[in-house]
Amino acid sequence: MRREYPTQPIVGVGAVIVQDGKLVLVRRGVEPDKGKWSIPGGGVELGETVRDTAVREAKEECGLDIELVGDRPMDALDKMVPDEKGRLQYHYVLLQFLARPKGGTLKPTSDATEARWVPIEEVEKYDLTNSLRLFLKKHRKELEGF
Repeated sequence: MRREYPTQPIVGVGAVIVQDGKLVLVRRGVEPDKGKWSIPGGGVELGETVRDTAVREAKEECGLDIELVGDRPMDALDKMVPDEKGRLQYHYVLLQFLARPKGGTLKPTSDATEARWVPIEEVEKYDLTNSLRLFLKKHRKELEGF
């Protein structure tokens, strides 16, 4: 399925990786939001569960092996990006799963140009994607306690 100008929404999954009051951020290397900071994530592949997608994308984008905390996503967000003519250029339904690292080495890979641990109280100083800003507005207290 095409990511740009899709014929239906694409399911995307994010891994909210937290440890010791820090969150993993990656700088996006591809559109949409190329150059902005977000959490590791990507599209669900045919035959793949959303939970398996979170684990795979964390490894692919930042080199970490993760385990999910709980079975349910923390949130579901809609990301719709129109082009300059008002046509829908991107349309994602994003599921965010809380996770903790269990191995690997943090490094940018695949679609990320940078990856780093950021103290949760400093995350909002970064040039974040709008969807991550909205997520943090709703869930920052939860993350601070993790």
